Amino acid sequence: MDQILNKVGSYWIGKRANKELNSVGDDINSLQSSIEGGTKWLVNKLKGKMQKPLPDLLKEYDVPVGIFPRDATNYEFNEETRKLTVYIPSVCEVGYKDSSILRFSTAVTGYLEKGKLVDIEGMKTKVMVWVKVTAISSEKSKVHFTAGLKKTRTREAYEVLRDGVAIEKF
Repeated sequence: MDQILNKVGSYWIGKRANKELNSVGDDINSLQSSIEGGTKWLVNKLKGKMQKPLPDLLKEYDVPVGIFPRDATNYEFNEETRKLTVYIPSVCEVGYKDSSILRFSTAVTGYLEKGKLVDIEGMKTKVMVWVKVTAISSEKSKVHFTAGLKKTRTREAYEVLRDGVAIEKF
């Protein structure tokens, strides 16, 4: 009986330890992304290349400023290719006034065009199940999300910066 309990206990402790180690690994990856984004910002500042705040960049391209969570302040934008990479401190979800929810990875990439963010990686929305958002376009009072199908929402819900709620996995 003792041998059986020892094996069960060892198995349970091993599973528990594995889960904790995975959690530590995820935390280290998140920290690495945050440090990497901050380092690039600092290097650009030292070079004299001051980036405008992310909401200002989005506004310039006529994309709603509240699309990303409030703490998504570090980003890279290549003006030639229009590739945008937004760094978020941790995987999170943001709930909006219209009851929609967006889920963000620690890095979201896409190509910024006038009124659009296309070829998006690192963003999901809930439509019964979580589905990948591949494009966001806006026109006047509407925002269109492409996530397998096109979902149209009022732009007003995405014009306010909101806090993200940290979650365990993307």
